[in-house]
Amino acid sequence: MFKKIPLHTQIILGLVLGLVVGLVIIQFGFSPEFTVFYIKPIGTVFINALKMIAVPLVLASLIVGVANLGDISKLSRIGGKTILAYLITTVIAITLGLLLVNFFKPGNQLPQDTRDKLMAQFDSQAGSKADTAAAIKDQGPLQPLVDIVPENLFAAAADNGSMLQVVFFAIIAGIALLQIPKDKAKTFTDFFDALNDVIIKIVEYIMMIAPYGVFALMASLIVEIAGDNPDSAVELLLALLKYTLVVMGGLVLIIVGVYSLMLKSFTKIPFSHFLKALRPAMLLGFSTSSSSATLPVTMKLVEEEIGVSEQVSSFVLPLGATINMNGTSLYQAVAAVFIAQALGMDLTLSQQLTIVLTATLAAIGSAGVPGAGLIMLIIVLEAIGVPGAGVALIIAPDRILDMFRTVVNVTGDATVCCVVASTEGELPDGLIRQSNPFTNTEAEVEEAQQD
Repeated sequence: MFKKIPLHTQIILGLVLGLVVGLVIIQFGFSPEFTVFYIKPIGTVFINALKMIAVPLVLASLIVGVANLGDISKLSRIGGKTILAYLITTVIAITLGLLLVNFFKPGNQLPQDTRDKLMAQFDSQAGSKADTAAAIKDQGPLQPLVDIVPENLFAAAADNGSMLQVVFFAIIAGIALLQIPKDKAKTFTDFFDALNDVIIKIVEYIMMIAPYGVFALMASLIVEIAGDNPDSAVELLLALLKYTLVVMGGLVLIIVGVYSLMLKSFTKIPFSHFLKALRPAMLLGFSTSSSSATLPVTMKLVEEEIGVSEQVSSFVLPLGATINMNGTSLYQAVAAVFIAQALGMDLTLSQQLTIVLTATLAAIGSAGVPGAGLIMLIIVLEAIGVPGAGVALIIAPDRILDMFRTVVNVTGDATVCCVVASTEGELPDGLIRQSNPFTNTEAEVEEAQQD
């Protein structure tokens, strides 16, 4: 009976049950050690399993995707459209965030005593991240270009934070395959094509434990936020409620405004059907806070549920998981101005324009893993003259907001993928629903076949 429930429903149940269990543990004063030692590891195993296949999936799918494009001109055309779309949506997200935070001014609502308490409580965390950000800031202007090229492919493949280097190698390898005789290239592409199929099958195995992993992640998150004081999590969220609502409001506007308009303008996919098809990936992105970990699921759904060709999805989505961070960009804009407001600093127009530029570059360089946006935020703060230690003000709700902005990142990747596929004639006229174990029950499959 349980197996007939669609996966997205199982994931929602896992989220809700995890929330309930976490609240029960802190409300009745149960020891958090049980959660940390016996529940959280299940979620950790689930995330590690997804991260385990992220690098080989990106490597295999990009090499095959580029090689299957057939010629360099098609690669440059699709690549140009993809990067342009990601850059435009990133700038729109940052601008929207700045408009919202300047209109609602959430930083002016933060009480002085709460501000001091947060500064003292999270000063050590902010300091460690500030050190990392300072090291990045001290690098030369061309360092991001240097960082793209790996000095050791295997070392880059062993670090999910170096995904951009893996992407670079995969694209170069794919281009090289286009330049050698087809009979020689076929052996190479057949291997990676088979590897890609194997990884997708592994994804199906991993997703069998998704509801349990999500349950464990949510339960442990609630317990860890509360700490030794059951009321601290609630007080923290109430103190930063306006800031949180501004960020979440902006994230919603990106999805229902920007993404829906893009789909309506360039495709014939009904937006409601798009969201329904992408639900499992959005929920997974919410629970893992990692667009890279969600990538295998996003690729499978976009191909099987929406009908995007593998040729386009295998190129656009891995690239998007690396450089497209619309939700993170909006959050960085709102958070930077919020911190300045809370510290009593008025930002000039030039400083806010600096946020647009810096946050755009930071989004491209930000790894698609949990917590990366916080380090990049410090770089944005330092660029506009706001003390990096001020990031302590928003550390408390950051983990929760990270979950929501990852949903936007994942949805943005899929949106751009559909738009690019439509402009290339690689997308059906409507939403094609096929038999997919991620979303469809047996009844839904039979209904789709009858239609």
